[in-house]
Amino acid sequence: MSEVKKIATRESYGNALAEFGAEYPDLVVLDADLAGATKTGVFKKAFPDRHIDCGIAESNMMGVAAGLAAAGKIPFASTFAMFAAGRAFEQVRNSVGYPHLNVKIGATHAGISVGEDGASHQCNEDLALMRTIPGMVVINPADDVEAKAAVKAALDYEGPVYLRFGRLAVPVINDPASYKFELGKGILMREGKDVTIIATGLEVSESLEAAKMLEADGISAEVINIHTIKPLDAELVTASAKKTGKVVTVEEHSIIGGLGGAVAEVLAEQAPTKMLRIGVNDTFGESGPAKALIEKYGLDAKSIYAKVKGWF
Repeated sequence: MSEVKKIATRESYGNALAEFGAEYPDLVVLDADLAGATKTGVFKKAFPDRHIDCGIAESNMMGVAAGLAAAGKIPFASTFAMFAAGRAFEQVRNSVGYPHLNVKIGATHAGISVGEDGASHQCNEDLALMRTIPGMVVINPADDVEAKAAVKAALDYEGPVYLRFGRLAVPVINDPASYKFELGKGILMREGKDVTIIATGLEVSESLEAAKMLEADGISAEVINIHTIKPLDAELVTASAKKTGKVVTVEEHSIIGGLGGAVAEVLAEQAPTKMLRIGVNDTFGESGPAKALIEKYGLDAKSIYAKVKGWF
């Protein structure tokens, strides 16, 4: 059996920008002295005149992006999630969200899997922050195929978009030949009848593995990939919840305000269902190897399996 291909979605982001550069002449890429880490350097090499290094001034970069969007360009403001959603929140809210400008925010190094950089850089709050901004689309792709498709969808969408990418290489679970990305539409990855596992980002592949383990124990798990946190696919979520009667959300983000919160809000209003939220439990991260941290914080397939089985 051949080994599953793995690639970090931040790599996918840089490659997609370079790939779509010729097709979209108004595409401009900004970074905050992190072109190597965010992989926007790939675009810079291909289109040097359309890449702007704003220096270590993320808040100012959002203002520059807003100005470019007002002038008809399609700017992708790129930096770590902690700086894009955290440090520059006021500028994203007031300069991008309030006037509803066509700015795309490419936030890399999100979640606990940032690893050795530790709690100060492990942004587990960005999905919550960004989905509170009126009109902001929030996307968290699961793999290389989905990340590239998400960049294309953001380019074609008129309005602000927050895209979340990771540092850690993750399995490619989607087939590029058949994969179709649709903003606001979740994807049924596996059918089941006993429990619905709704996952996002790198947790989609982990949840699929957990579902296989549960199947061996006689528990049929349905797995849904929610790549668009906002707008959420309420129709798919409620239909699956009514079918199985139990819902588990899995995310590499705080259980407060992210995917779990979004799903809980929908179900509370439309289809009250017994729920279990799996994510970072109201705590800060710590420094360590990414895979070890994912296991320690209970976000790996074995931990998901154990939590769901224990819940039953």
